Order: sequence, then C-alpha cells, then structure tokens
Amino acid sequence: MRNLPACILVILCLLCAGEPLLSPVAAADPFLHNKYGVDLIERGEIEKAIEQLEKAYSLYSSDPILKGNLATAYALQGQRLLDRKSYADAAGQFEKALVLFPDEPRYHLLRGIAFTLAKNFPLARHELQQARNLGGETAEGLYFLGRIHYEEGETDEALQNWEKAAALAPSDPSLAKLLERMRREQAVETRMERGHSSRFIVSYDAGEVKTGIALDVLDVLETAYNSVGTDLGYFPEARVPVILYTKRDYREVTRSPNWSGGLYDGKIRIPIGGLVEITPDLRATLRHEYTHAVVRDLSRGNCPVWLNEGLAELQGRQELNPPLTELGRAIRTGGYLPLRKLENGFTSLGSSEVRLAYEESYAVVNFMVSSYGWYRVRGILTYIGEGLPVGEAINRGLADLGLDYDGVFGEWLEYMKREYGGEKQG
Repeated sequence: MRNLPACILVILCLLCAGEPLLSPVAAADPFLHNKYGVDLIERGEIEKAIEQLEKAYSLYSSDPILKGNLATAYALQGQRLLDRKSYADAAGQFEKALVLFPDEPRYHLLRGIAFTLAKNFPLARHELQQARNLGGETAEGLYFLGRIHYEEGETDEALQNWEKAAALAPSDPSLAKLLERMRREQAVETRMERGHSSRFIVSYDAGEVKTGIALDVLDVLETAYNSVGTDLGYFPEARVPVILYTKRDYREVTRSPNWSGGLYDGKIRIPIGGLVEITPDLRATLRHEYTHAVVRDLSRGNCPVWLNEGLAELQGRQELNPPLTELGRAIRTGGYLPLRKLENGFTSLGSSEVRLAYEESYAVVNFMVSSYGWYRVRGILTYIGEGLPVGEAINRGLADLGLDYDGVFGEWLEYMKREYGGEKQG
C-alpha cells in the first residue's frame, strides 16, 4: 500500500488503540491461551496468535478483554493481507472483527478500504458510509470515497471528497499532490462530453473529437474487452474510464514524456484530437492500454514493467505489427537489454532505448505465450498478484517445465539469435 496517502498509515496504530492487548493474570485456560496469543502478536506471528485467541474466546466469551484481543488480531491480519494486496481475504478478516464489534467504525473503514481496492464499489460504499455514520468523517474514509467516485468517472464528487480529506489532514503531502493533479484534470475535463457502453465510460472534448469517433472508440474497446479477456482469463466488472484529449491537453494533464502515445493510470488516456476516423494505430493503442487495465487487476499492481508492456504490446500488435528494427539490431550486436533492467520502468531511457525496451518486452512475452501457453503466463500473473517476486512467480508458473527467470531469458535469447543471426556471447 505504499502508494496510498500517508493518512492511511495511521490505521495500523489505531488497531491497538481501542482494545489494549492486556492479559489478566490467572491460571484459567482461556487466560493462558490469551497470554500466549498476546505474546505471539508481539512477535509478529499473527496467524498463530489468532488460533490461541480464538481458543481463549471460545472458553470465556463474556470477557471483554479476550473479545477485544481477538478482534484486534483479526484486524492486524487483515492489515497484513491488505499490504499483500489480498483484498478479498483482508475483507474477510475485518468482517470477523465486525462480528465481535459491529459498531466499531474503524473495522467498517478497513473493510471499506479492502473492498475499494478490490473494486467492489457497492460494498465499499456501504462500509465506508457505515464508518462515517458511526465515527464521523475521517481523512481515510473521505480519501477512499473519493477514489470510488474517481474510478467511476465522477470527478466532481471525487474532488469534493479529497478536498475534505485534505482539510482534515493538512500535513499529508500526498493528498496535496493528489489535489493538484486532480485540478489539472478538472480544468480540461469539465468541458468534456460523456458517453458509455456496457464496460467503458468515455469523456471527450466535443469541439475537438467528433461524437462518432468517441462511439467508435467504445466499439474498439468492447471488442478488446472480449478478446483480451479470453486470452488472460479475466473480465473486469467495473466500467473502465477513458479520456480522449487533444495532444496539448494530454501533455498538460499527464505530464508524460514526449514519446508517450497513451497511458493507463486507472483511466485510459489517449491523445486523439483531430482524428476523423479510427486508424490501425489508434486501435492498437486502445487495445494496448486496455491490456494494462487487465494486467493491473490480475497482478494487483505488482507486474514488472517488461511483462506488463510485453503483454500490452502483444495485444496491440494484433492491430498493427511494425517490424522489430531496434531489437533485430540489438540481437545482432549483443546490445539487447537485461530483463531485470526493465522491471521498474522505461522513463529513464533514451528514445532509441525506449523503442528497444518495448520491442524486447513484446518479443519475450510473445515467445513465452507461443512456447509455454497462455495458461502458464496467466499463472505467473496470478502468482505476482499474490505478492510473489517476479522470479519466484516464474519459477512456480513454469515449474513443470523446470524453468526459472534466467532460463526463460536464455531460451528466448537463443531463439532470437537463430532468427536474427546474432553471435553467441562468450
């Protein structure tokens, strides 16, 4: 959860504030189990602690300290699962705490956070509203209510909630930065028209983008929804917001590098102003950016950039497949890039290296899909989503083939050298 505002970090401290982890000195079995459970919590062994505290509570359920300790342990385990991006499991732990303390606002808040991050927005709204009703407005609750509005394309409501959150947490720099970005977006998007299909919401400047083009964009994305979903075995339930900009507005809002032709940051953002028809390049870009939305959900935002971009390029190149000019040259000269250099992003690379990075990422992923099958690639994404590092995820996903991270790269490189005539490196 390292990308969330700092106000969220106070929650972990609050977990222990309401029900102190005290253990009465007594010889009765429930108190011995409780003492052992408290010791385990202090050692960070939360799952084992829960076992002991559940035994204590089952033996003496009328004791408020045993009840409070068990609820706190559930919430701490839920917090751990949130950190691992196991959002549904985290919500389950917070629900257990709520069974014990149904009127505790912070447990409703935490469950609402888990549902928000899982994109289960109806349940998230309910829990966040319950937290507000029971405990009043908090910066944390307002931030996540704003996030729900934002992801559903309701930018005015998102801004209102985030402004209230910033007023309650004026020292949080991440909220201030969020508001600054949001106001840039609002300056452009307030004049936009909106349309929608079953799975997408599109916003566009009617003075720059014809309504027919916007509707055609929705058609392209609906097609991508089905075909990309079939390949990756995942079909998002929440509508995906899409913003169509002029090139000037795109640069102003996104502050993206000059080579960027689109991006996905929770919304698909495309510079499109002036086009009079859907071109193959635009089809490829839309398919590319939508793939990022699917990969983010499957990997829970943990996907290394080369795998993320490789999957997006693989899908986009079904519409437009230019030659791998930079990669062919790099293979022949030994100038290819190590995959580990491509795990964290391309923004620090020069323009020629950026082209090589995209081409190489595509070529590696295309090789993986062709050689190992979509189902194994899906498995790797699932393991990444469970919090495994990419190397371990590849090891598990390709365990039946006896391959690891370096083995995949080595097989791909040998294949590419045969294709492009590269020399083996000593």
